[in-house]
Amino acid sequence: MVDEEGGRRELLADVPGAGAAGGSESLTTVLVAFVANVLIAIAKSVAAVLTASASLLAEAAHSWADAGNEIFLLIANRRAHKPADELHPLGHGREAYVWSLFAALGLFVAGAAVSITHGVQELISPEPAERFAIGYVVLGVAFVLEGISFLQSARQARAEANTLDRDLIEHVLATSDPTLRAVFVEDAAALAGLLIAGAGLLAHQLTGSSIPDAIGSILVGLLLAWVALLLINRNRRFLVGQEADPKVRQAALQALLAAPEVARVTYLRLEVVGPRMISVIGDVDLTGDDDESHVAVRLRALEARISASPAVAGAVLSLSAPDEPSLGA
Repeated sequence: MVDEEGGRRELLADVPGAGAAGGSESLTTVLVAFVANVLIAIAKSVAAVLTASASLLAEAAHSWADAGNEIFLLIANRRAHKPADELHPLGHGREAYVWSLFAALGLFVAGAAVSITHGVQELISPEPAERFAIGYVVLGVAFVLEGISFLQSARQARAEANTLDRDLIEHVLATSDPTLRAVFVEDAAALAGLLIAGAGLLAHQLTGSSIPDAIGSILVGLLLAWVALLLINRNRRFLVGQEADPKVRQAALQALLAAPEVARVTYLRLEVVGPRMISVIGDVDLTGDDDESHVAVRLRALEARISASPAVAGAVLSLSAPDEPSLGA
């Protein structure tokens, strides 16, 4: 088996879409996003104070929420790669989904709720904006920095998507790496939010009314709420327990059936237990007609070969019943 960008070859060497090597790439992606969001958040906060723009204040809250989220994602990346121990025989991979869930909740509260609340307050008690040029400059610089972060996450996602024959968006939604998904989706939302904020600021300047600016703030908040709920739902599904991609399962089945010691595979479950990590549970019929003790040794040896892959957190195999049909490859 290999990771989503290639890696060591073991028994399941031709199985795509899983492995540990993508962890360092995800760390780079999160660090780039963190640095970009801190710089952007500072610039937007200063601009929001100077211009009194509701849209810019919403964008400042957005960027501070994103920067805080990157800290959760860094923790997720670190803790998910802790080695297995007696209490956690399948490793700590699912911690990535826990910390990423915290990040999504933070985006919902600190980003969406603040932006919507401030927009509504601006509608009730409008405040004219000023120094529009400062706002445009900050939004332009923020767009460039967000674009750099977005291109880094898109580059990683595209490389992984190619190995699984997926398109970019399909892979971002399906990947078992929550940090990659969070950075990509948040950066995409940030770019869209900047366009909304710019439009609101321009309409404020042209009309002299703060209503478009306030509506822009509310729209940014609604966008962040949608992104947060999307991320929460994806992390929830992986925490509950989700089967590996059907393409990964099919490739694993083919690899097992191709092994010389395997005559049949009658049951196979591949469950995602962390970023690019799966557990393997299956029923197999071994070749030959050995006695029970020898069969047990061969079965444990086969489990060890599967578990040797960096993408497999653990493998548990049982013997198939004689009347069980083989799974088709």
